Amino acid sequence: MIRRPLSLPSCAALALLLSSCGGGAPPAEPVPAPTQIAAIETPPPQYPMELACAGIGGQTLLGVEVGPAGTPTRIDLVRGSGNDDLDRLATEAVQGWKFRPATRAGQPVAQTIQVPVSFTPPDVRPDACFALDAGHAPAS
Repeated sequence: MIRRPLSLPSCAALALLLSSCGGGAPPAEPVPAPTQIAAIETPPPQYPMELACAGIGGQTLLGVEVGPAGTPTRIDLVRGSGNDDLDRLATEAVQGWKFRPATRAGQPVAQTIQVPVSFTPPDVRPDACFALDAGHAPAS
């Protein structure tokens, strides 16, 4: 096999080809991994003593869109508890909750999650229930 030296135009073409392989470009910044919503402040809803004493409870399931600021921007009733008052109280409570928003490429984005809110009647009736039974308002 006979080897010939590369000509000047061939060397220039080879150098151009090799330079386009990224040898001179800075490496791209890594894209941060996406994150999910995280609850920060989730105070429980009011649970009316009258309903608790009557043994009325249930679970409300809400679809909550959490905006980039970490606050609910939309709340939809996915499944009711069977009691309109409990569903309303669940929605009002979640409206005031605070979240760490989801992120994509390091930027906060809106994301929808499902949030269950439970109302569980007490196992042992509080003393305030006896005052309700007698027709008196419970002491706060």
